[in-house]
Amino acid sequence: MFRKLKLSVNVCIISILLLCMSPFVLANTEAQYENLTQHLQLQYLAEPTAQRAQYLAILQMGSAAEQLEYIDNIQQSVAAFWHNKQVSLPFDSMDNTTSLRDKNIALEPSVDDYLGVINDLRKLMWLSQTQDWPAITLEGLLRPGDRHPSIKQINQRLWLLGDAYEYLEDEIDYQPALVQSVKRFQSRHGLKTDAVIGPKTLFWLNQTPQQRASLLAKSFVEKTVYLSQLPQPYLLINIPAFQMVLVDQNQVVLASKVIVGKSYRQTPVMTGQISNIVINPTWTVPRQLLRKDILPQVRSNGAYFADRHFDVFDYEGHRVDKTPQQWQQAATGKFPYRVVQRPGSGNALGRYKFHFNNDQSVYLHDTPTPEMFAHVERDISSGCVRIEKVQQLADWFANHLVIDKRTWAHLQSNHTQTQWFALSSSLPVHMVYWRAWVDEQHVAQYRDDIYQLTPAESMKLLSHKAINNDIVQ
Repeated sequence: MFRKLKLSVNVCIISILLLCMSPFVLANTEAQYENLTQHLQLQYLAEPTAQRAQYLAILQMGSAAEQLEYIDNIQQSVAAFWHNKQVSLPFDSMDNTTSLRDKNIALEPSVDDYLGVINDLRKLMWLSQTQDWPAITLEGLLRPGDRHPSIKQINQRLWLLGDAYEYLEDEIDYQPALVQSVKRFQSRHGLKTDAVIGPKTLFWLNQTPQQRASLLAKSFVEKTVYLSQLPQPYLLINIPAFQMVLVDQNQVVLASKVIVGKSYRQTPVMTGQISNIVINPTWTVPRQLLRKDILPQVRSNGAYFADRHFDVFDYEGHRVDKTPQQWQQAATGKFPYRVVQRPGSGNALGRYKFHFNNDQSVYLHDTPTPEMFAHVERDISSGCVRIEKVQQLADWFANHLVIDKRTWAHLQSNHTQTQWFALSSSLPVHMVYWRAWVDEQHVAQYRDDIYQLTPAESMKLLSHKAINNDIVQ
């Protein structure tokens, strides 16, 4: 028992030393080990283990003899990390004649964003070692033109993170240069770019470099593993990013904003196969939405069904007609009816519905309220996914998968006739939950944990929504 306790204490001490290791130490390591150290540090941040802690200590603090003794084991450990996740590496084709440096480079997964992630992790761990990161506290909001002692600390933090291009030392006025820095910071954290420093902006300013590094490493591994196993073409929806991409032949052929479910009506993390596309769909209201959303409206306005173009049917399929007063009365009871909204401009599903079988009644569709896509935080639906560029997506289906192209073309000018279209093959759709990544401009992006799915004990990275639900960014 005491031996296990001693080992645990030792591992914890090594772990703290490794995560606080300065790049100055890395610079003193032989150049041939630098790539290997970076590979291993990413894996340790994503999935910390005692063995990875030991190997990092050898690479960063060990003697030349110790490093040489363990180098093969460390390389195999790094390779095994990806092999166990079914990710292939260039390392797999290396032979005994390959140089040590080339082998270490070959341990890098063949993905476009790997070097960007590695560079960001190195910077974050350097900040973790060299900079204090005390929490910034504000009693209210900071707006451009305000004066506050925390302005100096906010500017320094934005400069360290790369969002400010100059360090305005001892400045306590919220000047135009800082306004642009705050907007850049808000943009890459999925916040409203209004330069108002409120609870949400402050939450991300207070996340430590180590917390950021851990989230980025974990997200990178999850994303790399997931994408390595996807046949193309496919649709992918990143829920906390409110974004959709259509990928075909290793190219993003369509990118679109999406609207996802509220925190209490979540869009599920799932995979499906889109088997049909429906033009001018009807909408059968799910029982839960009927009870919680529709019937309260009917109780206050008996003409609600007629105003919103709903038909009501009994369970035998017969249409039921009542006066507004009778509907108000019926809405107070069990309501043994099925409610269907007719196709048209006011239909909740809009012009198109992309259907795939699942047990959660979730699908992709259009919306009659496209102005909602202007919102920065778009977790506002009842679980289904609304697509901004729905016509472009429908056109892609028509060109590549819809079988009956003649009927499709005929119905483009018809907005009332419902028609289901079969596809020549189904299209995979993947709904994922990735909160951090490095984009094509090499900028690290972070997003809120809108559904509180990140385990607090593993990340210690809470969501600002768990702290303050203020709408101010």
